[in-house]
Parts: sequence; C-alpha cells; structure tokens
Amino acid sequence: MLVFKFGGASVKDAAGVINLTQIVKRYANEELIIVVSAMGKTTNALEELAKAYFNSADVVASLYENIRHYHYTIMHDLFDDHDSVFDEVANTFVEIDWMLEDEPHDSYDFIYDQLVSVGELLSTRIVNAYLNKQQINSRWLDVRGYIHTDNTYREGGVDWEKTCNAIQKDIPGMLGKSIVVTQGFLGGTSENFTTTLGREGSDYTASIFASCLQAQSVTTWKDVPGILNADPKYFADTVKFDELSYTEAIEMTYYGATVIHPKTIKPLQNAGIPLLVKSFNDPDTDGTIISTNGKPTFIKPVIIVKPNQVLLSLSAKDYSFISEKHLSEIYQLFAFNKVKINVVQTSALSLSLCFDLDDEKFDKLTDLLKPNFNLKYNQQLYLLTLRHYTTDLLNRLTEGKQVLLEQISRNTAQVVMAD
Repeated sequence: MLVFKFGGASVKDAAGVINLTQIVKRYANEELIIVVSAMGKTTNALEELAKAYFNSADVVASLYENIRHYHYTIMHDLFDDHDSVFDEVANTFVEIDWMLEDEPHDSYDFIYDQLVSVGELLSTRIVNAYLNKQQINSRWLDVRGYIHTDNTYREGGVDWEKTCNAIQKDIPGMLGKSIVVTQGFLGGTSENFTTTLGREGSDYTASIFASCLQAQSVTTWKDVPGILNADPKYFADTVKFDELSYTEAIEMTYYGATVIHPKTIKPLQNAGIPLLVKSFNDPDTDGTIISTNGKPTFIKPVIIVKPNQVLLSLSAKDYSFISEKHLSEIYQLFAFNKVKINVVQTSALSLSLCFDLDDEKFDKLTDLLKPNFNLKYNQQLYLLTLRHYTTDLLNRLTEGKQVLLEQISRNTAQVVMAD
C-alpha cells in the first residue's frame, strides 16, 4: 500500500489535475491513498478571507467571490456543465456561506480553521471527480472523521490511538475496492469541529495514514526534483540529494527547510517507512529518498533562509541577572501564545530570541512581557542557517549584511541579519 501527497502547486489548474491523473494511472495495480492540498494559493486566499471576516472588513464578499471563481474556472476546464461535481462543490462552499452570514463571535483561531479548511475539501472533490471521470475508481474520504485532534485550533494535537483505530478499522476495506482521495492539513475534534494541523500540514497527514497502516512508502510530489541543498528561489547552483537519513531530514525541517513539514518525518522513522520526494513535472526521475539507511554525500552545505523574522531582546527591569526563574516565565509565555523560538541566546543581563513574526501574536506576547522586562526588537529580519557550513560560505552569505546575532556549533551556523 502506497500513500501519495500532492501539494497545491501540483493542482493549481486544470493541467495540474490532469497531470496528477496521469501519475496515478502508473500505479493502477497498487492500493493507494492520495492526500491533496488546497489548489494553488487557495490557502493564502482563505487566510485573507478569514482575517477580513474576523475584522468585519468591506472586502469579504470580493475575496470570497475570487475564491469561488478560481475553482469554478478549473472545473469548467475539466467537466461538462451538468457534471455532479458542480453540486458537490456548491455544497462545500455552503460551509463558508453559513459562517459568513453571521457576525464573528468566536476566536480567530477557531474561525481560521473552519474557513481555511474548505480549501482541501474543494480540491479533493474536484480531484476525486476527475479521477472517476477518467475511469479510475476513486472514493472521496472526509479526513475529519479519521484524524482526531484536541481543540488546539490552527495546530491540532493528534490523538494517535483514536486516529489509528479509526483508520485501521475502515481504510483497508476501502482500499480493496478503490483508490482513496482525502484532504491534507485537516483534523476533527470530538465536538465535530474542524481543526488544522499547522501550515503546510498535508505532508503530516500523509505520514499519519502511512504510519497507522504500515504503508510501503510515502511519496510527496513537488515542483522540485527532490530535496535540494538550498531553495532555488534564492540560489542558482543548488544540488539534489539522492538520499538522506531521517535524522538529517528532521534537522533540516527543524531549521526551516520548507520541502517537508517538520512533523512529517518522526512517525515515518518510528515505523521504518521511507519517504520519497519526487517531481510531478518529471515523475520518471528518482527524486530523494529519506530512510534509516540514507547516506547523503554533502557536495555542498545545506542553506536555509527564513524571512520575516523578529529578534526580541529582554532584560529584567530590576537590573537582575537573567535567571532560571526568568527563563521559565518567558518560555511559558511563548508557549501560551504558541510562538516557536528559532534561536535563543543568553547573557548575564539579557535574553535574545528570534522567531517568526506574526503581528497579532507578537503584540499579545510583548504586552505580557512589558510589566517585568525591558524590551528591544528588530523586525523584517532573515534567519540564515548553514548545516555542514564552511567559513568561506558563511562569510560570503553575510558579506554586506547587518548581523544582529550569530551562533556557531560543530555542524551548524545560524545568523540573524538585516538585508
């Protein structure tokens, strides 16, 4: 049994859905679960809609219409006007209609999950319908009934025992009759509310299904030929890894490599299931395989760039040393506000922390810190991480930059800098 994950770039238009179908046809004799993300930039568009709705902005109607138009344009390129998928998609949009009819009264995180989750419901309806139109027996599955989470909206914590029990009970019987198409990124609570698993969480969904079903492998189909040593958007001379170990892949995702969701690797490592990263543009190529025995040849260091960073420096208002008590208080506030720290550095009188900038979370966090600490911060920074760095490369990449923080260990160099 195989698990495939297709990201938004792979189904951004009608040609992408057709290409997905051609890839699936290659595996016609396999038991196959297909996990699909929202189409193209739909998640971004739905995030804008969620913010506009929460803030009662005037652009709600126009943002919503753009999302509807985008999906119907793709459907008109794939289906006849009388095809049943149009009713299925219309009924899916009703989930948004019902929410937008009322004034916002829930927390933003709850609203976010109920609205943004519709992107995956739409994409899978369309993909499933097209597979069946092409005589590929396919079944649509609502993942919210199988991946069970707590009520941590925007980053649902998976109840692994309940999830695996549900998956193992139903899915094997389905796979004996058809391909299963389901949504990435989503889960469901015991109260039947929708949660999301964290941004770009569709990889994690595929990992959960594979782990619970002891799949042969997981393949995530990308617009790159495999895992590269750097983002080709930033660097021209990238090199593809043919193999990686689970450990190296986990380190890369922890530091911000965006090819794989950070939570994806560990369940696969625990179950000994290899992860393949392949190109949907060139499915005949080998891509990258991540496994227990992966032995990369580091032709070049791994370069990871995270933009939109903030560097926050704190000192105690009573001029005391930064003690373990201070650290405990600060970390508790970060955890409470769901802010993940990327780099931390301490001195006798100050503590500096680098993390992704989310304006709403940042404002709440600083308001809670101000009573006891003096605060200084810089925004719109970059975090550069070099795994297996060389001094020459580090100097070249930081030349002419304003470096605000630097940390170097045996294998890794990290630099927070302004452009």
